[in-house]
Amino acid sequence: MSTNGSAKRVVIHEDDVGMSHGANTAFVELSKLGTCSSGSVMVPCPWFPEAAAIAAADPSLDVGVHLTLTSEQVPYRWRPLTAPPRSAGLTDELGYFWPDVPHARKAAPEAVEAELRAQIEAAVAAGIDPTHFDAHMGTAQMPEFVAISRKLAAEYRVPMLLVKDYSRYNPATYAGPLDPAGYDAEIVAARVAGEPVFDIVCETPWARTTDAETAYREIFAGIEPGLTFLSMHFNRPGDFEAVNPEWAHIRTEEYALFRTGKIREWIDEFDIEVIGMKPLREALRARSAGR
Repeated sequence: MSTNGSAKRVVIHEDDVGMSHGANTAFVELSKLGTCSSGSVMVPCPWFPEAAAIAAADPSLDVGVHLTLTSEQVPYRWRPLTAPPRSAGLTDELGYFWPDVPHARKAAPEAVEAELRAQIEAAVAAGIDPTHFDAHMGTAQMPEFVAISRKLAAEYRVPMLLVKDYSRYNPATYAGPLDPAGYDAEIVAARVAGEPVFDIVCETPWARTTDAETAYREIFAGIEPGLTFLSMHFNRPGDFEAVNPEWAHIRTEEYALFRTGKIREWIDEFDIEVIGMKPLREALRARSAGR
């Protein structure tokens, strides 16, 4: 892995593994093609058992845990593993995770920690050797919960996805009013501890007005030197159309593009070094062992 400060190191990541069968199969296919270098599983989701079985059977896959505190699809929903009382603030009136981040941010921190720990332990029990933790809709990275997420990541000796400038992180656009002071303090602590901090996280272009090839080429062309996380949402056609008919095409067209040779062309054209989260985990553990 390059240590050159001018290198463009990029993790091509699939969020939402376990949300659907199509997400699981897309992750495996694109990982084998080399156009996806890492992914993370949503433990509370219905298709998690399949994702866990796939990951346990193939140690070459780079799989983390997509820490989940929201359930945004309608009517396709999921619940906490810990079955918390309504008073904990983790759930709506029907016992599902809240569909939005502002409601989820009001949950009791002790309930959040218990739920996130349960998700991690369920993933490990299912045979997953997590390479990292990240956060569905950014909720577990919010200022209220980021210290909890970093604490759990330290316990399991894996990196927690952190981005240096929260204002440029897409979840900040739908999280409600934010005081970044708590988050910024965790970034400082992470740097002191030698944890990786990404320069930017680029997400699936949900609101693109062009064809997929044009939109994604612009993303690859805009990657700058440093550490970049591409937060993608690949899904094979055939199931997500029932989950979210209006927006499923964004995921399936993304998947279709990443199956083509275009991604490799852009990686070469823009001098990009694709890495997974596993090398970052091993580097973190090596630094820890050397102290």
